[in-house]
Amino acid sequence: MSEKIDWAPIRALARRVIREGAPLVLDDEVRALLQRTAREAGISDADSAHALTTEAGALDLINESSRRITDGSNRLMDALHRMYRHQKAGDFDSARQEMRDVLAVEVVPRYRETAQGQIEDMADEP
Repeated sequence: MSEKIDWAPIRALARRVIREGAPLVLDDEVRALLQRTAREAGISDADSAHALTTEAGALDLINESSRRITDGSNRLMDALHRMYRHQKAGDFDSARQEMRDVLAVEVVPRYRETAQGQIEDMADEP
């Protein structure tokens, strides 16, 4: 896997700004956080740069990045649970299919990498 990802700062920012209504201050640190997180969430640099030209765009970027991280995590965890059940039952084709289904829709690179790794780890199984 690639470097460790820490999504706590974006979660804290989203909580403060979106849920608690704190003002969004687009200083260099916040811009860097939003650009890095957008990239980690599978949003192109061009799209994140465009979003950061306005406060509304930055808020949309926070929302979309957070949504992708949460939805992807939930999708992957659910699929992993099903995959492990299939493996335990000896149904490796269905186990692999769970990860292929994730790869068919997932946009977050870290989650895609995890799903692909699971498939590769099962390569020697029946």
